[in-house]
Amino acid sequence: VHAFASQLTSAGIIMVAALLGGPVSTTHVVSSSILGTGSADRVSKVRWNVAREIAVAWLLTIPVSAIMAAGLYRLLDLFL
Repeated sequence: VHAFASQLTSAGIIMVAALLGGPVSTTHVVSSSILGTGSADRVSKVRWNVAREIAVAWLLTIPVSAIMAAGLYRLLDLFL
C-alpha cells in the first residue's frame, strides 16, 4: 500500500509538472513522496538520518559540479 501511494503521488506530481512545463527532478520527487508516505503513517518509520544525507547531497550537487567543471576547464585550457 505504501509503495503504491508513493508511486501514485510521484506520478501525479511529475504529470502535473509536465503539463505545466515545469522542470522537476524525478529523483527528488520520488524520494520526497517516499518520505511523505512513510511519515504520514508514522513519523518514526522514516530514517531521518538517511533523509538528511539525501538533502545534503542535493544541496552539494550543483556547487561541487560547478567547481569540478571549472577545474576541468582550467586543466584542458592548459593543454589545448
